[in-house]
This record gives sequence, structure tokens and C-alpha cells, in this order.
Amino acid sequence: MPDATTPPQRSAPAGGARPVRWGILGTGLIAGLQTSDLVEHGFSVQAVGSRAADTARGFADRFGLATAHSSYEALATDPEVDVVYVSSPHPFHYEHAMLALDAGNHVLVEKPFAMNARQARHVTEAAASKGLVALEAMWTRYLPHMVRIRDLIGSGALGEVRTLLADHTQNLPKDPAHRLNDPALGGGALLDLGIYPVSFAFDVLGAPERIQASASMTATGVDRQTAMIFDYARGQQAVLHCALDTAGPNRAAVLGTGGRIEIDPVWYTPTGFSRFDDAGTLVERFEEPVTGRGMQYQAWEMERLIAAGATGNEILPPVETVGIMAALDSVRERIGLRYAADGD
Repeated sequence: MPDATTPPQRSAPAGGARPVRWGILGTGLIAGLQTSDLVEHGFSVQAVGSRAADTARGFADRFGLATAHSSYEALATDPEVDVVYVSSPHPFHYEHAMLALDAGNHVLVEKPFAMNARQARHVTEAAASKGLVALEAMWTRYLPHMVRIRDLIGSGALGEVRTLLADHTQNLPKDPAHRLNDPALGGGALLDLGIYPVSFAFDVLGAPERIQASASMTATGVDRQTAMIFDYARGQQAVLHCALDTAGPNRAAVLGTGGRIEIDPVWYTPTGFSRFDDAGTLVERFEEPVTGRGMQYQAWEMERLIAAGATGNEILPPVETVGIMAALDSVRERIGLRYAADGD
């Protein structure tokens, strides 16, 4: 992938080939953030699709897009679109990813990738069978500080990694009808917020051998806060927490026998970190400016995969996306959180 510490300059494709053309499925907050980063960094964003014509047109006008579709089907079948960014509410990720794949498009699917591992596996297998990319939009993995952290861990700079600590806690709307509190819309802290620390644990330590979890539930029946411990075969642990009704520090740390890394708030966004040796002495301070929100890095990686004719990468391969969803399934089983998609 491109070196995240020195973002690549965009240029015309070699040999007169046309650029990859993006379509945006959904017009919500996250769709706007991703589209803003795409436009700012010179990506070719062709079209947007919404369930309502006026909403699609307003989004297209806001970002200067050529085409506004009044249905997701029209976006998926637009011959001027090569890759679809799926940013609908997550109970619809599976349906909309399959819609785009069946139309021959690559897909960048917002997190959580699906509602459960079964859906995630179906999407990734369908993409592979068609020779298409189905990439989870875990943008954090591609940010400069995370690239450097993986390099440090891989080099042995921390010794043997023993512990990962990460939280994602926010004070979000309390309205019972809001999608975050509605089980019919996949509400709860775990899938919206907990996905970040869970994915970070997979990034550093891999799939856990055992999962422990405890939660407090809302009156609507979704988790308002969930605590998790992931245990690993060699004795490592990941201690993770998420909450949707209390704002917390949003910090993360990786502890090893030879030192530790403390990531600044907000750890899953563009930020810096401090590395200490095993005596507690500061040995590295990492800071790297990032333009925009930082969601362009995952888009660069998507285009790199398409150009290479690949269907997955090493940073977040499809099998790991499925594994992360399986871990979230296990947490939900332990805290008693079920969704309609679990029974279909």
C-alpha cells in the first residue's frame, strides 16, 4: 500500500486508462465525511444514490457530483461507476454490498461490515468469486500513526506484546427512536463504537482464543456500555470498552515486555503517540499531519487493490473482517444482544 506517512500524489493513470470512478451509496454524516476526503484529494467521484431524489440531488450539488440517483439500484447499475462506497445504516450493509457486487462493482463497506459473521462471509466469498474487492472501511488501519505502530511492533521494539487497552466512549443521542437505541436498526454501543477497539485488538494480537464480556442495557434492549476481555493462547490480553451515553478519554495503549505505546486521544482518528522503554523513558514522539479527516487512505488502498487485480490485502484481509464479525457475534451472545438478521 502507499506509504501512509507520505500520501501519494494523484496523477492521470498510465497509458490513457480512465481513473477509478466512485459511487456513494447513502447520504448521511459518514457518507459526507468520506466524500469530502475523496473530493479534496482528487478522487473521481461520479455519482450518489439515495432513496429520495431531492436528497441525492442535494448531496450531489454539495460535492459537485455529476449524477444523482433516486435509488440504490440505479447507483449500483450506473455504467459510470466502478466502486461503490456503502454507507447506509449497518443493518443494510449486507443487502447493499451484494447489490453492488452483483452489478459488477467493487465495494468499500462501512463498519460494521455486516450484522454478523454469516453475512460478512457471504459478501467476501461473493466478491472473491467475481474477482472484485470487498474492503471493510476501517479507516483507522491506514492512518499514519497506525502504520508506524505496526512497524514498531513488528520490529520487536516493544519486546513481547502482552496487553492492549482501548476504549471508545461517546455521549450520543438518548432518544429511544434514534437508530443508536433501536434494535431494529442494529443499535447499541458494540457495533457502532466497540467495532474500533475490537478491530484494533485483531490488528495487534489477532483472533482471540477466549472472549469474556459484560454489558449494561438500555430500556430499548441494546447495549449502552460493554466491557470485553480477549484472551490469547500465549497469555496476552486485550481489555476493551465502549459506551454510547458517557464521553470518555478515548485513549489506547499497547504494553510489551520492552516498552509501551500510549496513543493520544482520539486514538482511532489521525493523532500522535508516545513510545516509552521498559524503564518508562520517552524514546519516541510520533506526530504526522493529515489533511482532511483521513478517510482518503483507505480509498487509496482500494484503488491500489483494483489496479493490482487483487481481492484483498494484508492490512485487513477479508478473512479477518469475517473474524472480527465472529468476535462481535460472540460478545453479543455473552451479553444477550440479538438482532433480526441473526434469525434470517
